[in-house]
Amino acid sequence: MKIAASFIVKLLVLMVLATATSTALAQDSNSSDAADDVAEKVSEAQKMGENYLFEDPNDRKTFLKLTAELRCPMCQNQNIADSDAMIAHDMRRKVYQLMLQGSSEQQVIDYMKERYGDFVHYQPPVTPVTIWLWALPVLFAFVMMAVFLMRRKVTPEENIEAKLAAANKLLKDD
Repeated sequence: MKIAASFIVKLLVLMVLATATSTALAQDSNSSDAADDVAEKVSEAQKMGENYLFEDPNDRKTFLKLTAELRCPMCQNQNIADSDAMIAHDMRRKVYQLMLQGSSEQQVIDYMKERYGDFVHYQPPVTPVTIWLWALPVLFAFVMMAVFLMRRKVTPEENIEAKLAAANKLLKDD
């Protein structure tokens, strides 16, 4: 399925490039306008193929970091960088658009949380609801340790002398 999707994306990119080239050649404008049109069409094709271009390498690193930190709502065990789900494609595209608009890393995360909920971020916030996810295992461990220690201490004290005397009496009676 991945190979077929990849083939279709490449085919679409080639079609867009062919259309852009034929359009650029058919126009009777100067060569710089034609080159600008081709470059614009190529960048649109690359966006369709999810080859996101950044002028600054730091923006590229931030994009990769964000797509690794955001969870795919459909897959639930993959980040949007690794997922092939359509929602992941849309989310990557939105991250790219927000970054081009100048949004900071935290603003992009906040937008995604607002749109998809806290679940979409791999580092959920500590709230009164989520604190129980952290506190209950620790509380359970302490309760179980207390139960174990209390059960261990509840051994009745035995009078060894009385038991020996009763055993000796039984032996003498035989």
